[in-house]
Amino acid sequence: MEEVFRTNDPVKLSYIRHLMAEEGIEVYVLDEHTAYIDGRGPMVPIRVVVHERDADKARRTLRDLDQDG
Repeated sequence: MEEVFRTNDPVKLSYIRHLMAEEGIEVYVLDEHTAYIDGRGPMVPIRVVVHERDADKARRTLRDLDQDG
């Protein structure tokens, strides 16, 4: 698995999931629940990871999105 993006923005995360689904890339989101554990919003960057074989394609797909984590 390779990390391809970090974000604290739930809207951006939803968009990333949409983009990856359109490309047929299986995406895994790590730390999503931990990020919201205290109820004040994301405190820990949420990591988006994909299989190594899909990492380059995922990065190309996400290259225009700004990382904020």
